[in-house]
Amino acid sequence: VQLQAYGGGLVQAGGSLNLSCVASGNIFRINVLGWYRQAPGKQRELVAELTSGGQTNYADSVKGRFTASRDNAARKTMYLQMNSLKPEDTAVYYCNLRYLRYNFWGQGTQVTVSS
Repeated sequence: VQLQAYGGGLVQAGGSLNLSCVASGNIFRINVLGWYRQAPGKQRELVAELTSGGQTNYADSVKGRFTASRDNAARKTMYLQMNSLKPEDTAVYYCNLRYLRYNFWGQGTQVTVSS
């Protein structure tokens, strides 16, 4: 299984960015795709996750500003629309896939929000 993340970059506070993550390989149909982030000197934290059944879970800090979705067809692509970005959203964002006892990580993508 491989996870490839796209998007990220530099944006001013109040701006928007869209991240996407594509999973490839043999993936169990019941799974959870998620985005995590890690800021310098901080622990990695959950941003948003979606189950293959359509349930969504968001960190309190991004509720109302970030929207996570999955493609309807193969269910192997996850998107994260980030609006009203704040400097505290600056971090490396990681894509995650987990099912059964397996846990996969993609490479990180940098999101920098300037004030």
